[in-house]
Amino acid sequence: MPAPTDPNLLVGFESSDDAAVYRLTDDLAVVSTVDYITPPVDDPIWFGRIAAANALSDIYAMGGRPITALNLVMYPEKKLGSDILREILKGGHEKVLEAGASLAGGHSTDNEEPVYGLSVTGVVSPERILTNNGARPGDVLILTKPLGTGVLFNACRSGRLPRAELDPVLPQIAFLNGPAMEIALNYEVHACTDITGFALAGHTLEMARGSSLVIELEYAALPIHPHVLAMYQKGETTGSNGANRKLVEGKLDLPSHLSAPQRELLFDPQTSGGLLLAVAGDQADALLRDLHQAGIAASAIIGRAVAGPRPRLRIV
Repeated sequence: MPAPTDPNLLVGFESSDDAAVYRLTDDLAVVSTVDYITPPVDDPIWFGRIAAANALSDIYAMGGRPITALNLVMYPEKKLGSDILREILKGGHEKVLEAGASLAGGHSTDNEEPVYGLSVTGVVSPERILTNNGARPGDVLILTKPLGTGVLFNACRSGRLPRAELDPVLPQIAFLNGPAMEIALNYEVHACTDITGFALAGHTLEMARGSSLVIELEYAALPIHPHVLAMYQKGETTGSNGANRKLVEGKLDLPSHLSAPQRELLFDPQTSGGLLLAVAGDQADALLRDLHQAGIAASAIIGRAVAGPRPRLRIV
């Protein structure tokens, strides 16, 4: 597919970014994204909340602010009835309102299983767009949410993890990335992405490739949801771990001391994961302090970007 030639399309499909950005004026650009998921949990209102937060995150990852959203619904109404659908939509609407955006309609179709998400439009200054290819040598990497949602959702479905152990994690998964980005924009952030389906390894490697750098991650510093490593130890996994592992094959250096469950965490697909921020090294501590003071307590410095002959991801 040929690259777009419109000079006002500032971010398109030629990069691995989270949304498209189109310049309207010198001071205003529109950010467009779409995302939807199948139910990560069997609670419809939490399904709606998580799916909406997941879709809204792509606007935040570009440095933007969401303004409107459209529901995208595929649903077996004859099989499940309308009450469950109303709860899904209620949960999504809650998150749209929390984001300060307006729910403006949507589209629905019949489907064998529920699927829900949003098409979201946001705005950003053309001078403040964040992409995943702007990291610089010396930048420090900050992650704003814990890892491991993929295996936790699957473990809950399989019965290895009691639902009561998952319940305390759901608010953090559905927490909007807006507050973290609002704080980050006060600092010299050079690149950003959110950690979603390609897992920490895949999305971080995208940043390394786009920025032509080596990114080193300190495994011991990674924030991890409770029970994640225990679920991998018990044999739980996800359908995406294998594909995510292949995605970084030949581009990932792993220390020999990591156990198999610890390695699997790097390939765990996230739903509504945190932001990965590449910030100027001398500002990282201050940004992390502000994130913690704002209640984004799991935020952690997890690595750094360094110059190297070839883009690569290195775990230390």
